[in-house]
This record gives sequence, structure tokens and C-alpha cells, in this order.
Amino acid sequence: MARDLDRIGIVGLGTMGSGIAEVLARSGHTVVGVEVDASAAAHASRHIEQSLARGVERGRFDESEKSQILGRISVSADLASVAGCELVIEAIPERLDLKKKLFAQLDRICAEETILATDTSALSVTELAVSTSRPSRVIGIHVFNPAAVMNYVEVVRTVVTDPSVVADIHGLCQQLGKTDVTVGDKAGFVANALLFGYLNHAVTLWENRYATREDIDAAMRYGCGLPMGPLALLDLIGLDSAFEILDTMYHQTRDHLHAPAPVLKQLVTAGFLGRKRGRGFYTYAEPESNVVVEDALTPRSRLPWDIEPKPVQRLGVVGTGTMATGTIEVAARSGYDVVFRARSDNKGATVIANLDRSMERAVQRGRMSEQEKSAALARITPTTELDDLADVDLVIEAAVEELSIKRALFSALDEVLKPGAIITTITSSLPIIDCAVATNRPADVLGLHLFNPAPVMKLVEIVPTISTSHEATATAFDVALRMGKHPVRAHDTAGFIVNRLLFPYLNDAVKMLEAHYATVDDIDAAMKGGCGYPMGPFELLDVVGLDVSLAIQQTLYREFREPGFAPAPLLEHLVTAGYLGRKTGRGFRDYLHHK
Repeated sequence: MARDLDRIGIVGLGTMGSGIAEVLARSGHTVVGVEVDASAAAHASRHIEQSLARGVERGRFDESEKSQILGRISVSADLASVAGCELVIEAIPERLDLKKKLFAQLDRICAEETILATDTSALSVTELAVSTSRPSRVIGIHVFNPAAVMNYVEVVRTVVTDPSVVADIHGLCQQLGKTDVTVGDKAGFVANALLFGYLNHAVTLWENRYATREDIDAAMRYGCGLPMGPLALLDLIGLDSAFEILDTMYHQTRDHLHAPAPVLKQLVTAGFLGRKRGRGFYTYAEPESNVVVEDALTPRSRLPWDIEPKPVQRLGVVGTGTMATGTIEVAARSGYDVVFRARSDNKGATVIANLDRSMERAVQRGRMSEQEKSAALARITPTTELDDLADVDLVIEAAVEELSIKRALFSALDEVLKPGAIITTITSSLPIIDCAVATNRPADVLGLHLFNPAPVMKLVEIVPTISTSHEATATAFDVALRMGKHPVRAHDTAGFIVNRLLFPYLNDAVKMLEAHYATVDDIDAAMKGGCGYPMGPFELLDVVGLDVSLAIQQTLYREFREPGFAPAPLLEHLVTAGYLGRKTGRGFRDYLHHK
């Protein structure tokens, strides 16, 4: 049975430490905070008071409750003040030497039964434990930032942690209203082991000038529904902390994907540590501010050249699947005349019926009027003949993801379309240049990758090839903006931006499961509760389809030859077994017997 931990010490009252102190005090615990000196202690006290004042402004509690919370927190520069605490949590900078020294001091100061905990997000809890005479009473309590908002906690046990200590911390997390998962002592634990590989990959894309920082961040926010883009998130975490976490993970795993991107070390050396210094990947109004201001890297426009787009009024869409249907709806609702080609009259009629139902739902939800619905439907014309696309200004190809089929289709479109008409493909990973060279107009071919469901998702990846003209690229941007989308520019390499960052992260989650480090539910909970992701990796894989996910991962591996991109064997085995996710009733979860 868990014991009550009423008096809790916090050593280190930076962003994380002060956040933990506030959460504990708001739950009725007595908190003894310690900082490195009197000046830092005074700064920490002001920071906590300001945070509580914001809580009052937002109606979370009143002035009386604020005073009671503050009354439960004492802050000093005297480490000996934690001597009477039942639990002491260190939240000092992510340096193993500093933490080991502190644990040795706490071991001498605190009573034998006191639990010593670390809030480290990546360092070895075992190494900290053995720097004391009580390794069985040392544990990791990885709280996520901001502590007052994030409800997920990783409880990290070592091979010698006493089970009663784990039970005590589990009880504490319940009192705080947090969801906790107990994991072993492995670099990065669950959330950071998955998160920081993805963040490091994003830094590499920016370092290699694959895309702008703004486009990388917008792609992951609008394409995946993430609360923050990866580079903005790194600025929030602190680039020095990120470097230390990645470096620690690399030295434990020797995984090349965890080796910190060189530019990360350069930014840290220059003192560009993120928001806390007012400059990181972005520049901020002042230190600790979240207001981004323009700097030398801020793009002056979405395109690097001042070129007028071609006029587009009549669009063609080839395909009748989910993506094609969504694209037709978005285009028609944006005022374009749309001709879509179906392989049969029945398929064309099915698309029209689906569009009618979709727009009727939009009417019922107040997103469009009956008149707007009627006008949009009137702009849509089905056909079974490619020749009927002869006078369109731009075609969006949304056929099956098979390169040979797309090449044949592009060749046929090239013969039908008028000179100057642009041909785009909605592919999410196939090489667009292979489609372009199947035509006699490669300068007018590029990618226009909308996301599913097209009427909802704001992102469009604009993907010119090395042959695409600036005018065609500008036209694609213009069409995307008229559709109300947020276009980003990517290079014609496998995965573009979103899938290139997303699928290695999903693959890493499968490898973690394969290694029996954590369960499907625990890994999903870590990424949703700890990182604010809308879906856990296994939820997402089952929705996307394991066969689709495997095909994308194989494409990434073939193109980049990165060993870490090799598809996880478990993913391959599930696909071979026919367990493809929700569409077959079973993937990483069983949907047929657990509803």
C-alpha cells in the first residue's frame, strides 16, 4: 500500500522544477524548494507567483486559494532544508556529473527512508542511484512540460528500485491527477526516445536546406495535428537540453539517428538556446517570450521569386477514391469548375452522391448555405473520358499509388491536355520526376499533396521536380491558397516533409514494442499524454493501414539507405498475416473483439 508523501523537496526551480512545485502545492502538499543561491531562489519565487497569478486570471482558482498555495511553498538556497522531506525530486540541468554530485549530497542529508527522485528525461537513473548508499530508494519521475498542463508521468524504475517506492510514487501521481506509466531505465524512456529522434531528423532537414523552418513546422502542425512544429518545440525545450538528451541517447544506443545534428551543437555554442535566451531556431521578442519576431531567415514571401501564376478556373481530377472525392469537394467549394474522370458511370454517380452527403453535413453544421451547396455541386461534372479534360487549366491526379499506372496516366493526359495546362499528382511518396518524364511537358508537372480528409486538413505539400518551372510552382501555390489551404514547399524526395518525419517515428515505436520495453497502450499514452499528440503511434498506424505504412517506410529506406529506416520486422509480419489495421479489424489492436 502506498504511503502518503506530504512534505516534498524540489531541488532546482527552473521551468520544470517550479512547475512541479506548483502542481504539488495545488494538490495540498508542503513543498520545500531549493535553488543554487539567494538570487536564483528569489527569481524562482517570483516565477511561481506569476504563474499562479495567471491561474487566477484564467479562473482556475481565486486569490484566497492562490495565497494558500503559495503558503505551502518555501524557497531557499539551503540544501539542508530538504532534510525532513519524505521525497526529494531533483530538477537541475541535464548533466550527469552535476546530478551525481547532488544525489551524493542528498544521500548524506536525508533520512534513510526518504525517496530520492530525478526528473531527468534521458539520463541513466541507475548511474544516479549508485552514487548513493540507498540505490533501492532512487527512482525517476519524468514529468512533462508544462507540468501544470501535461497529465502524463513516466515512473522510471531501475533493476534495484524497491517495489514499495514504485507504489509510493504511483500513489502520488494519482493524488496529482496524473496518468503514470512505469518503465525501465533506458535512454529517453518512452516519450523522449521516440520524440527526440523525430526532432533531430527535423533539424537535419532544416540544416540541409530541404525546407524552411516555417514550412517544416507548419507541415507537422497542419499535416499531423501536432500542437507545435518540431523546431519551435526544440526552442521551447531548450537547445542545450535537447543536445544533452540526444547525446546521452546516442552514447547508449549508438543509433545514428540519435547523433545530434551538427547545427544543434553550433547553435548551443553560440548561445542560441531557444526561448529562454530569446533566440534559437527562431528569434523571439525577448528572453522567455513566446512571440516570434522577424529575423534574417524569415521568408519575405511563400516563393523565392516574384512570378505571376497562370490563370486557373477549370480543374480536372482523375480518380474516384476518398482523396479524389475530397479534392473535388474542396475545389468546387472554392469556386473552381471541376471535371472529374471516373472509370464508369456508376463510380461517377457514387462520387456525386458522396459529395452531396458531405456538403449536406456541412450545411447542417453551418459551414455553408444551401445556396452555396447547390452552386458547388453545379460546378462539378463527371465523365468517363479523359478527352473531356482537354480544356482544363490544371489536373490533379489521384489514382492508385502505383508508379506504372501513374506514368501511363500522365502520358495519356499529356496527349489530351491543351498546351500550358499543368499536371499535378496527389501522391504522398512516389517520385514525381518519374511521372514528369512520361510527358512532353515536364516543366508543367509537380506534386500537389493534399491530406486526408481533404475538406478538413489545411496542409498542402507543393513538390516541384528539378524540371518544374517557377511559373508552374507559383500556380500550384495560388491554387492551394484559393482552396483555403496552407501550402508548404518540399523537394521531390521520398516522403516529402510530413511522411519523411512521421514514418520513421512510427517505425521507431514498432521497434520499441518489438523490444518489449513498453506496451501498445503505454506507448500511445506516452505520446498523447506526454507530448500532446492527437493520436498515439499505434492508433495512427492502424488508421493509416499497416500495408500503406510499410510501403512508405520501404520507400524511405530504399531512397535514403539509412539503416534506422529499415522497416521493423514486426510491421512486416503483421502485414504478411493480413493484420492491416482498422480496415481488416485487426492491426496492433483487435477491433473485432474489443469494441
